[in-house]
Amino acid sequence: MGINGNAWFQVGTNDRAASERFYGDVFGWSFGDDDSTSPDGKSYRMVTTGPGEPPSGGIDGLTGEPGYAVFMLVVADTAATLRQVEEAGGKVVVPLTTTPSGLTWAHVLDPDGNRFGFFTPPAG
Repeated sequence: MGINGNAWFQVGTNDRAASERFYGDVFGWSFGDDDSTSPDGKSYRMVTTGPGEPPSGGIDGLTGEPGYAVFMLVVADTAATLRQVEEAGGKVVVPLTTTPSGLTWAHVLDPDGNRFGFFTPPAG
């Protein structure tokens, strides 16, 4: 389940406006609406890290869960990678999830407790 060289980052926050202000002020990031809606109805904003760059991250609006910042890796098969994580001693934080567009993703902990995620883009 190798990585194809692409990655994504995601910040989960209960105060999206404050997080956007913070990351915008510190790193100069800009933010825009995501064209899709998450299955759970939470808000999601795309992050662009520089002028002329495509989005490379997101701000996930949470509702009471602890905030987080994770890197997301692109994998060929999210379900197979999730099985490999568990077999290697990792733990599932957010189980396999499929968005309406067909993107699949999960969040896990490595054996040392570091949280990260991975996803498979929709077919096509």
